[in-house]
Amino acid sequence: MKKLIPLLLAGFGHCAQALEATPNLPPAEIVAQVLRANPGVQAAGSNVRAEEANRTRLEAGQYEWSLRLGGQQRKTNPASGPNERYNEWNAAIERPLRLPGKGTLDSQLGAAGVSVAATMHGDALHETSRALLAAWFVWLRENAAAAQWTEQVALLQKQAAAVSRRQQLGDAAHLETIQSEAALAQAEAQQTMAKVRQQRAAEDLRRRFPGLPLNVPASIAEPQPVSGSQNEWVEAILEHSHELGVARGEAQKATIVAGRAGRDRLPDPLVGIQFSRERAGEESVLGAYVSIPLPGTARRATADAALAQADAAGSREAAATQRIAAEAAGLYQSASAALATWQAGQGAGERLSRAAEMTARAYQLGEGTLNDLLTARRMANEAQLAARLLQLDALELRYRLLLDAHRLWVLDEEKHPGD
Repeated sequence: MKKLIPLLLAGFGHCAQALEATPNLPPAEIVAQVLRANPGVQAAGSNVRAEEANRTRLEAGQYEWSLRLGGQQRKTNPASGPNERYNEWNAAIERPLRLPGKGTLDSQLGAAGVSVAATMHGDALHETSRALLAAWFVWLRENAAAAQWTEQVALLQKQAAAVSRRQQLGDAAHLETIQSEAALAQAEAQQTMAKVRQQRAAEDLRRRFPGLPLNVPASIAEPQPVSGSQNEWVEAILEHSHELGVARGEAQKATIVAGRAGRDRLPDPLVGIQFSRERAGEESVLGAYVSIPLPGTARRATADAALAQADAAGSREAAATQRIAAEAAGLYQSASAALATWQAGQGAGERLSRAAEMTARAYQLGEGTLNDLLTARRMANEAQLAARLLQLDALELRYRLLLDAHRLWVLDEEKHPGD
């Protein structure tokens, strides 16, 4: 297993690049390095090593040799003659014997523990990848919002300067200057708040995922449609779900535990060899013995409880399958609809931007009011910002779908030697 984890992470970046380009995402090889250093992932790797040691313990079993030593003094009171005293000692070596079939189950139980731990390590990698993807897109959204408000401020600054100039020429009222300056101040306040959120999102990424390069992208990539049917994506996600793998592994492990508990209804015997020297060495005794516990209600109850726990684990596996399938179907629907939603939002933003430009020309020609122009500018800005955010939503949903299906930042799926 010591060689397995680095191999998994080493293949992390190469596989992702082989699948498709990933615009607006950090480089896959750097993502692999960041995940490798994540404390949660490292803890999951340590748990695998712990389960490997536990497998060795189960295979060896609690069947150790024990040595017993004893001493005694014998005193005799014969009817005739003096009393006699003898120093005597005895020694015995003993150990319990594992009955046939139990050793095989113990070995299977240890291997199942290692397999579950390895799957949990994969789940830790996957969940950390999910968290990284989510935090990354939070940062991208705040970047987009800050950029949009910066553009709006620049536009309103020109507008305010133009209105001020018109007032100086006597072509605009003082009220219009106040209105343009107020609109500019509001936009500047929004810009400041957007930059604060942008810095906070960047700091969150730096703290949670050290080493991740935070290079603001020059543009937002155009979302691509989701190819394939819903059933294909659901099956792919179920096939690669570590969470479902853990539930399935726990069910298998519980079944082995139940079988082992059933075997323990017949107790393991203890055998030993003993030697004693009596009457100060006049007598030597060599013997063997067997000790067999008599099974009772506790062993039967333990076996019954293990069977019930195995049934519960099977039900949890079925519930996990239903829930993950439902979540996968919902994710597919959201990712598929996000493209059309973004296209509609983009169309609205373009139309409102054209309307704002037409209103600006009308105002310049004296055919409209400044209030109409400011309203048109505000609506266009809101629509453009919404379109940018919808574009990022579509990108994130598609990447999340690819990630859950192991088509983004994919790990090399290698079997553990004990599986």
